[in-house]
Parts: sequence; C-alpha cells; structure tokens
Amino acid sequence: MNILHDERIDGKLPRVDRSALVQELIAHLPSLHLLYKDEDLAPYECDGLSAYRTKPLLVVLPETVDQVQKIMKICHDFGAPVVARGAGTGLSGGALPIEQGVLLVLAKLNKILEINPEGRFARVQPGVRNLAISEASAPYGLYYAPDPSSQIACSIGGNVAENAGGVHCLKYGLTVHNLLKINIITVEGEFLTLGSDALDTAGFDLLALFTGSEGMLGIVVEVTVKLLPKPKVAKVLMASFDDIGKAGQAVGNIIAAGIIPGGLEMMDNLAIKAAEDFIHAGYPIDAQAILLCELDGVESDVDEDCQIVRSVLENSGATAIQMAKDEAERQRFWAGRKNAFPAVGRISPDYYCMDGTIPRRELPNVLTGIQALSEEYGLAVANVFHAGDGNMHPLILFDANQPGELEKAEALGGKILELCVKVGGSITGEHGVGREKINQMCSQFNNDEIEVFHAVKAAFDPKTLLNPGKNIPTLHRCAEFGKMHIHHGELPFPELERF
Repeated sequence: MNILHDERIDGKLPRVDRSALVQELIAHLPSLHLLYKDEDLAPYECDGLSAYRTKPLLVVLPETVDQVQKIMKICHDFGAPVVARGAGTGLSGGALPIEQGVLLVLAKLNKILEINPEGRFARVQPGVRNLAISEASAPYGLYYAPDPSSQIACSIGGNVAENAGGVHCLKYGLTVHNLLKINIITVEGEFLTLGSDALDTAGFDLLALFTGSEGMLGIVVEVTVKLLPKPKVAKVLMASFDDIGKAGQAVGNIIAAGIIPGGLEMMDNLAIKAAEDFIHAGYPIDAQAILLCELDGVESDVDEDCQIVRSVLENSGATAIQMAKDEAERQRFWAGRKNAFPAVGRISPDYYCMDGTIPRRELPNVLTGIQALSEEYGLAVANVFHAGDGNMHPLILFDANQPGELEKAEALGGKILELCVKVGGSITGEHGVGREKINQMCSQFNNDEIEVFHAVKAAFDPKTLLNPGKNIPTLHRCAEFGKMHIHHGELPFPELERF
C-alpha cells in the first residue's frame, strides 16, 4: 500500500467548525498570531520531506507558554486535532499538517532562558535553533553535543520530538542522552515537567518515553539540555577506499580496536562527487568511498588514537589517508559531509532521503543489497552514513516530473528499510517515522508490540487529537500491508482505529 496515495486520514476525522474555532481563539487570545486564509496557509503545507503536501485548517503561532495552554484547552474542547511544528526541517512527514487540524507552530518560543556554566546546562524554549545553544555556550568553553546536519536551522523542540542525532552521536549520544528535563503541555492543556535538574529521578523514565514521540504525547514548551566542555584537541583523518565494502569493514575494525571516535562518517562515490562540486572540501572524487574519522580529547590521547586508527585503516585496505592539517581544513572536511544532502540536490531534480539503522557488522552486506535494489528499480542511490553507529542515509535520486518515478522511489525506499529490519536494524535512526515510514513499522513490530504503542498513546491522548495518523500504524493497516495478523480476531483500543 503506497503511503502517499493511501486513503486520506483527514477523511476519517470529524469536521471542525473553523469559523467557530477561530472566534473562540480570538475571544480568549486576542493577541494570538493566527492564520486561516489559503494564501497564508500555503507556506505550512509541508516540511522538509516535501513529497507530502496538506494545508492545515488553520495555523497558530503562540509567543508564550500560557498561550499554548489556552490553545490546547480550546482545541481539546472542540475536538480539533493539533500538530506541533518547529522549524519545519523534518524529513519523515512528522510535522505535516492535516486538513481538519490546527498546526501549532512554536517558532516564536525561541528564547534561551539560561546558560548555567557551573551546572553545565542550558534552559531553552523549543523554537531555539540547535546551533544557537552551542553559540551561546561558547564563551564558557561549553557546547551542546548532538549536531544534526540541519543544526543551523532545526529547532531543539523538533530534535526532542524526533530524538535527533548527528555526526558526533557515536561518542556523545542522541538527544535523549543529552537532556535533563522538559516541560510539556498535555492535550488537555495541563503543564507537566518530565525529568529534573538532577542526573536521575525516581519513577518511570517518562523523559525518555517522550523523547522521540513525534508530538503524539504532548507539546514541548521548554527543554533543559546538558552542556559539555569543548575538547582540547580534535583531529580528523580522511581515508579513501577503492571498494565501498572495504570502507564498511574498516568501520567495524576501528571500533574493534577499542577506539570510539567523536565522529565516524562514510560517503560513497556519488555523494563524494556531489559534495566536492558544491563545497570544495578536498575530497578525492575518484574514491569509491571515504571515511571521516574525528578523534578528540587531550592531545596525547588523540595523537595515540590517530596512530592506531591510521594503522587500522591501512590494514583495512585504505588507498590513501589524509589528516586535516589545521582547523580550517577540519571544518572543510565536515562541511562537505554536513552539506551532502543539498549537494545531491544539485545533481538530481529530486531525491528521497531514507533513514535506517543497522548493526555495524552488516554494513558491507547492506551496501551490496542497496546496490542490487538500485539496479532493480533503475534509480541511482547516493549513500551517506553515520557509519560508526550504523545510521544510514541513502538518497534515492529521481525526477518527480517523470510519471511513476515518485512511486518507484517510494517503493525502493521501503525495500531498503525492510532490508535494515531483516539484518537486525531499525527503520529509523534519527528522522523518525512520521507519515513516511508508517507501513514499515508493520515490518519491524508484531501485533503485541503495536498494541503496547497504542496503549501508551491512549494513556496520554485518549481522543487521539495529537498528531493523528503518524508514527504508529493501526492494526488494520498492518493487516492490509501484509505484515501482521489481527490479534484474536479483534482490535484493541478501537477508538484509535478511525485513523
């Protein structure tokens, strides 16, 4: 079943009286920035995954937590679904609006509330850009570790919603590993704090449960993140390979040698050429693959680790190894990797960005499998990896103006994700499930596991008003997708099945 051409979830939602809802919002929140005309809604009809487009019922842009609470209470009373949106850089359709729902844009909640160098934490609102946290912390010799490629634009609220990672997550962890607490507003408009200023709290770890929940359990209105001291030294080795399988094997060999790099990234030849043409990072365009390995810490340890990694790379078949000669070249090496997505966008009318995670040992096999699938579907694939933690980003090149190519790209993407599951991996590493991968959830999880997800959703949002139709498939959908049987002939939580 093709997700882009599946039955519209909006057709299953009760219709909301937009005029009455607008009047109620204006009556209680006269200063609220509210959009409801078609021309005003158009900029919000998609996120970074632009293949999906839907205009919301209306858009609200609150500036205070109090406004968010009142909006949620009013929407709950009206039975109006709410989709939260940050910077709109998401790549799985997670913040895609729905026609009968309110799009709650949190971009105006963009204040850095506190930088605490003694406690090494920062309190920020959800609309604060990821990179802005590190910029504000820099005078204290601190920074925020998770660094998605979109960090110059993506917001911390969206990072929490998708449990974002980045090129340095191998050593320093994902968003969930770098949070202390979050403040949220529930679907009924209640204020809750999950986590604490301490490193651990009693009770269930609801902070971890909420991180990566894609706006389905509540609305983030404040985030307290951990800050780390900047490493004294950081050095990058770039290794070239004449075979992508050898590069994949080298990743496992580095980890097996007891080295945990700050970042360990891989790019194949197509991605190398695109990035070099765009950024001029100094990449070898004749290489079939490159590895970027960053080692950081105190100078003596980094020098020793560089020698070990160089030896491992040589024994793994690297044809050339180059160390960045200074900080400027180190930044260029990383700029090429972090701009790989827009670089590929310059060589193809369209591309479809996938996001799956596999065990490191399976990298060579999965790369071979992706190549076979690419040939089967007749679409080129540029491969970019957070190789150290097995997070793959295959970019499927296609032309949406050619009939059938979009559908072909979707089908190929689904097969790649199913390959990830087959080898023991996951259908997402940091982009989330959203609307894009909801069918592949049926491949990864069985009916009992899906039931648990629905139970958690029902505990926070019994009327399914928060981001409906995303992340968790219905059991009917999985049965149609051919990956699951209905449990004992019945569906649990039948009220959820309307989506």
